[in-house]
Amino acid sequence: MPKCMPVETPFDHGLRRQSIVRGVLTDIFQGNLRAGQRLVTESLATRFGVSHTPIREALIELQGLGVVDLLPNRGAVVRKITPQNVREVCQVRKVLECEAIRGAVRVVDRKDVATLAAEIRQLAAAPADPKAVARAQALDNQLHDLIREGCGNSFLAAELERMRTLFRTFRDVTWELEVARQDYHRIAVEAAEHLAITDALLTGDVRAAVTAMTVHMRSGLTYWVQVTANLTRLPGDDANRL
Repeated sequence: MPKCMPVETPFDHGLRRQSIVRGVLTDIFQGNLRAGQRLVTESLATRFGVSHTPIREALIELQGLGVVDLLPNRGAVVRKITPQNVREVCQVRKVLECEAIRGAVRVVDRKDVATLAAEIRQLAAAPADPKAVARAQALDNQLHDLIREGCGNSFLAAELERMRTLFRTFRDVTWELEVARQDYHRIAVEAAEHLAITDALLTGDVRAAVTAMTVHMRSGLTYWVQVTANLTRLPGDDANRL
């Protein structure tokens, strides 16, 4: 008897699409895919081992994130990513995150926040190395997910979730650069920013929470623009500036 093929659930399908989106974003942010380069559905399907359907869905999502254009007769084309684009994305994120924490501060589970704060303090006291970077990324995910899930606004939460892959892929690529340089100072900086946020959540201070989130977002903007300047530069840009 022929073997039954496993049935793909909507959850599996969504994870597969997100894996494709993250993979393409990483290539763009690392400079492996350049502005104007076509994204061929057949090639992407072969690379990720999927059918054309999740590839098309991923390309539509990438278009919504502003990193790919879907053009008539050309298909998907990578857009130019500039430092100004990075600033604009971070500005949008700041608005969303500050509004989310404004809603979450009154209803967030204080026990969850206290546990997370203790883990952040442990991270800050631990040796700074690649393992610490991975832990910092995980704690960053937990904190922002906690705020998003507790913001009390389903539309705001959905928008943050829609852009989550973009934010985190960009963050992870910048961390890869720092690990390659063995520069881990950002771990302590980010831990201090996160603790300011958790302290405000624990005391229920809305103003302090929004201020702490604003500082965190502005710090991230400065850091990301500086670290990724070389990733967003196109071939020939240096020569054009001479």
